[in-house]
Amino acid sequence: LKILEDESMIERVQAIAPVFEKSIHELGNAPRVVDIRNYGLAGGLTLAPYEGEPLRRPFEVAMSMWKKGFYVRYGGDTIQLGLPFVVKEQEVTSLMSALGDSLSECA
Repeated sequence: LKILEDESMIERVQAIAPVFEKSIHELGNAPRVVDIRNYGLAGGLTLAPYEGEPLRRPFEVAMSMWKKGFYVRYGGDTIQLGLPFVVKEQEVTSLMSALGDSLSECA
């Protein structure tokens, strides 16, 4: 708790969370995105499945992101994001740009 207070992490999260929220919801028009939700610096995207292969598309998106230098979690039909409290606005922008590209590539 001391580090959270000393480093003003709560205030940093409160400042960057709206940037993350706006950025993740801008992906709503990306191919195969069915649902988007977020809270603070956590977010998830539900993806439309391939016929008979509900786990394939999130895996493909995650592997595309890995090739771009980003790690994202995937599970079931979702891509799951949990950004660190020390994330910078430029890093959020870069992540979301790469995710948008990966979603298009894996459509």
